[in-house]
Amino acid sequence: MKQLGKFVIFIGQLFVRRESFGTYVKLVFDEAIKVGYNSIFIVVIVSAFMGAVTTVQTAYNLISPLIADPVIALVVRDMTLIELAPTITAIVYAGKVGSNLAGELGTMRITEQIDALEVMGINSISYLVLPKIIGSVLMFPLLVIVAAFVSIYGGYLTAVMTGVISGTDYILGIQMDFIPFQVVFAIIKALTFGFIVASISAFKGFYTKGGALEVGQSSTNAVTSCCIAILAADFLLAYLLSPLLIA
Repeated sequence: MKQLGKFVIFIGQLFVRRESFGTYVKLVFDEAIKVGYNSIFIVVIVSAFMGAVTTVQTAYNLISPLIADPVIALVVRDMTLIELAPTITAIVYAGKVGSNLAGELGTMRITEQIDALEVMGINSISYLVLPKIIGSVLMFPLLVIVAAFVSIYGGYLTAVMTGVISGTDYILGIQMDFIPFQVVFAIIKALTFGFIVASISAFKGFYTKGGALEVGQSSTNAVTSCCIAILAADFLLAYLLSPLLIA
C-alpha cells in the first residue's frame, strides 16, 4: 500500500509546475520515435509468428466435419483482436521499452542529473516522465494495430503455404460475423497498457537508489511489475467490456 500511495503521488506530480507547451511537443515527439518507431521490428516479428502459430493450432484442433473451414479464420481473428495483439504485444513492449525507460531514469538518478534539474527549480517528474507517458499512450495503440494486421496476414500466409485452410476460406472467415467493437476493445486495452508500461517503468527508475547494480534491479522490477499490472488490467477490462462484444 505504501508503494501504491507513492505511485499515486508520483502521477499527481506530473501535472505540477509544468514546462511550456513547446517544450513538451519536442520531448513527446522524441519519445514517440524512441518507444514507437524503434519497436516496430520486434512487434512485426512476434506478431507474424503469433498469427502463424494460432492458425496452425486452431486448424488442427477444429478438425471436424461439423465445423466449416472459415470458422478457423474467425477464431484467429477474434483471438488476435481481443487478446493476442494488445496483450502479447504489451508484454513484449514492457520487456523492450519498459526496461529501457527504467534504466534511463535510474542512470539519471544515480548520476545526480535528476537532482541537478530539481536544484534549477524544474519539476523533474513532469519534465522527464510526462513526455514518456504521453509518447507511450500515443504510439502503443498504433503498434497494436500493426500487430493485429501482421498477425492476421501472417495467419493467411501460413494457411495458404501449409494448406490447412484455403486462402478463400480464410478471407471469408475473417469477414464472418465481425463485431466492430472488437477493434475499439483492442484500442482501449492498448491505451491502458501503454500508460501502465510507461508510468510503472518511470516510477521504478525514478526512485532508484544505489549504483549500477540497482539500476539493473530497477529495470528487472519494472518489467516484472508491468507484466503483472498488464495481466491484472487485462482481466479487469475483459470482465467489464466483454458483455459489449455480444452481437
